[in-house]
Amino acid sequence: MPTSAQPPRAGDERATQCVSLAAKATLPTRYGTFTSYAYRVASGEAEHLALVMGEVGGQESVLTRLHSECLTGDVLGSYRCDCGEQLDLALRYIAAEGRGVLLYLRGHEGRGIGLSNKIRAYQLQEQGLDTVEANLELGLPDDAREYDSAAAILRDLNVTSVRLMSNNPDKFETLSRHGIPVCERVALAIPVRDENERYIRTKQVKFGHYFDENE
Repeated sequence: MPTSAQPPRAGDERATQCVSLAAKATLPTRYGTFTSYAYRVASGEAEHLALVMGEVGGQESVLTRLHSECLTGDVLGSYRCDCGEQLDLALRYIAAEGRGVLLYLRGHEGRGIGLSNKIRAYQLQEQGLDTVEANLELGLPDDAREYDSAAAILRDLNVTSVRLMSNNPDKFETLSRHGIPVCERVALAIPVRDENERYIRTKQVKFGHYFDENE
């Protein structure tokens, strides 16, 4: 069982202290049965959810996804982004392996700008701006997300190293900085459509995201 008393790795005191476990329960889903852990982030009102399948404590090379909350993609199936499809594919990969962790990072809507601002940014994108330009035009950061709390949750779950399902190099850097080695990148190849092509290409060009062609 996770405990906030895990000994910190060198240089990782802040990550150890930035979350606290609030609740734990079994969560049956269409992908299989997970154990859900609700965490509170000390620096604000955000609450993150860890979905864990199988034994991960003390384990290496745990299949892992750090997933930013996206109401429009995750819940409504929007094609303006690839978020919902990445969430679905990551959960399918974990279920197929029978072991893994998915961290659902709330407060990350629209790269951290919130739902209403994301819709405002959509309006600007319809006028020709890309996702980064739209955020900046609104006077907002191009990406306001942080992953220190995600690293802290993995430490609390006592995950020692991960195979990370991600295209975002910031996630790899943060986990490595907090002493959680990423031993492999697992590709999440999502179809490129007319509706999401500019979004995906912008992430590649302006954030250095990896890209995998869907076969």
